[in-house]
Amino acid sequence: MSKSKKAPNSEEVQATIKQLIQQTLREALEAELEEFLGYSRYERSGNDNSRNGYSSKTVKSSSGPLEIQVPRDRKGRFEPKLIRKRQTMLDEIENQILALYSKGMTTSEVQEVLADIYGVEVSTSLISKITDRILPRLEEWQSRPLKERYFLLWIDCIFYKIREDGQVKTKAVYVVIGLDFEGFKEVLGFWTNNTESSRFWLGVLNDLKSRGVKDVFVFSIDGLSGLEKAISSVFPKADIQKCIVHQIRNSLKYVTWKDRKELARDLKKIYGAVNLEEAASQMDVFEDKWGGKYPHVIKSWRVNWELLTTFFRYPLEIRRVMYTTNIIESVHSKFRKATAKRRIFPTEDSLLKCLYMVAAELEKKWVRPIANWPLVYAQLSLMFEDRL
Repeated sequence: MSKSKKAPNSEEVQATIKQLIQQTLREALEAELEEFLGYSRYERSGNDNSRNGYSSKTVKSSSGPLEIQVPRDRKGRFEPKLIRKRQTMLDEIENQILALYSKGMTTSEVQEVLADIYGVEVSTSLISKITDRILPRLEEWQSRPLKERYFLLWIDCIFYKIREDGQVKTKAVYVVIGLDFEGFKEVLGFWTNNTESSRFWLGVLNDLKSRGVKDVFVFSIDGLSGLEKAISSVFPKADIQKCIVHQIRNSLKYVTWKDRKELARDLKKIYGAVNLEEAASQMDVFEDKWGGKYPHVIKSWRVNWELLTTFFRYPLEIRRVMYTTNIIESVHSKFRKATAKRRIFPTEDSLLKCLYMVAAELEKKWVRPIANWPLVYAQLSLMFEDRL
């Protein structure tokens, strides 16, 4: 087993922040000049003004001195608004730019912040152009190479409203999170599609495979249509575990309030059983007690029984990791917080660039393995000696 990731020290963190700020400012200044001239860098224009190289400028920041390359125009009329000609301090604007990229602020909110704090009037179209500079990084991230093996992949979806072809459409964004064999979590990517199908999921799983994933031990999923069939086709050795938490929620959805607590306690005797035999016995007891009143609950558990009880094949330490998609739901809660003020996204790209920055912030915090990972790995090494 490889050693755990070493947490970055304060100097490394500071250097990373400094590099991010410089890159962000460079892209922001390029976007400002682009809007000022009225055409992009690689377009031809009848405009009598044009680009004219760069001038160096050093500004102070909480990360230390930053050398910035400020683009110039041939006629000397371009005056950057984000870093004014005589500005030498960057501390406050640095925080606002990072907030723009990672906290999901709307363009109008960013416009208000810049106006209130700095007295700078920046158009929302310019702010959109600045944030669009993220898109190449998003594309690179979406196609980056992945690890060869993952113990567990969580797959779930989150819904957003997007304006498309003059209509507001609800689209699902499918999120895949991996748990590698050092115990670290990683967001592997986002995929959007109007309908779920085996064909769509084949595309997603083959995308993961083309990026280097050769083996997945367990998929933890909710009731996503066509996914089970696609997993069996692309990763035939993988076990599939349906999320117990989702199953319980669906079971309680149509149960009367007075029966809910008691029925939930009886369900816990099933999924909390010591082994599969005891779980099956508790399922029979549950059906005898509740089958007459809630036959739809019994039917749902019976139909999905095989995929709901996969985790009983594993030791207790591993079961706790795999029987729920709570980890991915925690990620979704961060996405919702960052997008809460946007009822409708103007484009799919505007949504994905926001989610990408939230994912990037999350991964900075995932610097430790999950709880009890050494014990989990020890169990896996005994169960899957041939694959490890």
